Amino acid sequence: MATVSMLCVQLGLAVSVGLVDQIGATGAAWLRLFWAGIILLVLVRPRPSQLSRPAVRAGVALGVVTAGVTLLFMAAVARLPLGTASAIEFLGPLGVALAHSRGLGRLWALAAAAGVLCLTHPWTGTVDVAGVAFALGAAGCWAVYILLTQRIGDVVSGITGLAISMPVAALVATAAVGWKVVGRLTPELLLIGIGLAILLPVVPFILELLALRRLEAGAFGTLMALEPAFALIIGFIALHQSPAAIAVVGVGLVVVAGIGAERSGARKSAGRTSVVEPVSSAGAPMPIG
Repeated sequence: MATVSMLCVQLGLAVSVGLVDQIGATGAAWLRLFWAGIILLVLVRPRPSQLSRPAVRAGVALGVVTAGVTLLFMAAVARLPLGTASAIEFLGPLGVALAHSRGLGRLWALAAAAGVLCLTHPWTGTVDVAGVAFALGAAGCWAVYILLTQRIGDVVSGITGLAISMPVAALVATAAVGWKVVGRLTPELLLIGIGLAILLPVVPFILELLALRRLEAGAFGTLMALEPAFALIIGFIALHQSPAAIAVVGVGLVVVAGIGAERSGARKSAGRTSVVEPVSSAGAPMPIG
């Protein structure tokens, strides 16, 4: 599920190139979040009154960091080479992997980090201080996103948690950049935005939520290193971009690290179904059964 999620992300980024040219990078990010929030609200129709207060708080916090990682990364890409921005952003999941892994798990995380450096070789690009700050902000948001997604997946059944977080992300993105883009929207762009929102972020975020119910946060963070490898492969197939030898070495490292993380990082409570806690009128969780 995590692997398919990463593939959807890279395909979504490739498809969104034309959209970025028309409404800007952050505008494209906002349009994706806007439609994703509406789609999940319509499909799930969450009822906050049926959720515990901690679950609602986690959902709102997840929405804020979702908007943060999306907008901050796009702002970084506008100022830095993609390889540099990707390498800095990967510090987020790498930090989670190192903090939550022990023994062999940490070796997989370090192998993944080496692979990402080989794939992105950030040392070849010029550095913009503001761009680095945006990328570091995205890295921090990505780390918190992983932890909150796992938490909300454990306390809320199905994808109800995402139906809370995505509308919040849409509101935050609208307040930040959406109001600048609305005047440039056309019916065609709105339709493209719907399709793109399904590909990125609706499907990937649902798959990541389900994956984090089965994987430890450290293993998931290490597995995310496969994403630059997917970007390289899609670039080779779709854009005829031939990878350098060092990039091929990087693919090998992240693939090995990803396989090792997945095989050794299953959660003891993997696959269990979470329960939505009903709450009383006072807001306290009520006993079930």
